[in-house]
Order: sequence, then structure tokens, then C-alpha cells
Amino acid sequence: MKRILIAGANSYLGEQIASWLNALPERFQTHTLDTRDPAWPQFDFSGYDAIVLVAGIAHQKETPESAALYQAVNHRLAVDIAARAKAAGVLQFVFFSTMSVYGLTVGQVQGNTPPAPNTFYGQSKLAAEQDLALLADERFHVAVLRPPMIYGRGCKGNYPRLSALIQKLPAFPSVPNERSMLYIDCLCLFMARLLESGEGGLYFPQNQAFVSTDALARQIALAHGKHLWQPRGLG
Repeated sequence: MKRILIAGANSYLGEQIASWLNALPERFQTHTLDTRDPAWPQFDFSGYDAIVLVAGIAHQKETPESAALYQAVNHRLAVDIAARAKAAGVLQFVFFSTMSVYGLTVGQVQGNTPPAPNTFYGQSKLAAEQDLALLADERFHVAVLRPPMIYGRGCKGNYPRLSALIQKLPAFPSVPNERSMLYIDCLCLFMARLLESGEGGLYFPQNQAFVSTDALARQIALAHGKHLWQPRGLG
């Protein structure tokens, strides 16, 4: 049995991953750490096989004043937790980064696509990745995940905003694009396998098929019993 600590109490990802792992009691034992508690630095990380860091800030309006906050939470907090975990003998550290490190608004990410974040969010996550790589060694494995938009029951962020918009509007433009997405249960299954392996590395969990925005809008409308008019040429 592996002892897993999820750093980021009351977060959507943390709760979903913990629920999935708790359904496998013969394989995992999970606990959570509230990193917003000022006393968290006194927490004893010893005895855990892996730390999963889901704490962070996102989906907030970016202003010149918020750059420091993004760096403090998404970058320096991550490195601080990882350093303490390594010193305590933890063997695996899993960091949730983001596809935003690429800064792309158009195009596909390939194996040789260089990171070029254009938001404070993406910049802070990439800075954390770079410093976490310095902590990794043969004994302390750092796994970095760069997921696309995550959706599922009770999710937060862009998906529920899109859903609310579609439920209100009588029409939604037909947009012939494709994007990667990640269903929460697919992510949880991936996490279970990653934690069992104890491996480090860079990972891109996502659904097998790309999703077009107009197809997604149509399915959301159908799920709410609504017919959606989707005119072409306005996307």
C-alpha cells in the first residue's frame, strides 16, 4: 500500500483524485494538506511515498500587481513543498502544471514545441517546473503533468462558464476548431497508475480524441434539453 499526501485541500482536483484513490484501499491510503494554513511548514512529510501538489491559483484576472502572487503560489510554494518532501524521504513528487506553458492560441503542441508562456499563470508554472527539475535525482522522482482543460462533474474554470453561456444563448457560432480536453475520470485513472509506478518525467494526459468547440456546444445543449442554433461564418 502506498501512502499519498495531496497538497491542496478542498480543491476540485484534489477531492476527485482522493475519492478515486480511496476507492482502492488495498493500494492507496490518502491524506490531505491545507497549504493555505500558515502552519503547514510544520507538517511532517515523512512516511509518505508520494506528494501530489494540486494547490495553486488560476482563472483569476491578471493585473501587474498579481504577477507576484502567481509566482508566490504556483512557483515558490511548489518548490518549497517539494524540497521539504525530499528532505523527509518522500520518493515521488507529482506537480500539476498546464498546457499554458506553451502560450499557444492556435496550433498543436508537438514534441519539439518550445514553452513560451504569455500569461502570469503559465509563466509561474513553467518557473516551478524548472526549479523542480533541479531537485529531481535517482531517488527523488519529479513527475510534471501538463494537462489541457479538465472537465467533469462539479468542475471549475472554463468548462462551466461555457456551459452556462450555452444554456443562456439561443445561438452559438459554428467553430470548426479542435482542442484537447481531459475528462476527470481519465485523469484519476492515469494518476493511480502514475503513483503506483513511482516514476518521474513529463506527461501529457488527455482524452484520445480532440473536441471541436461547436460539437461540444451542441452536446452541452442536448444534455440540457435545448436545441442550439449554430450559424456558420461567425466563429
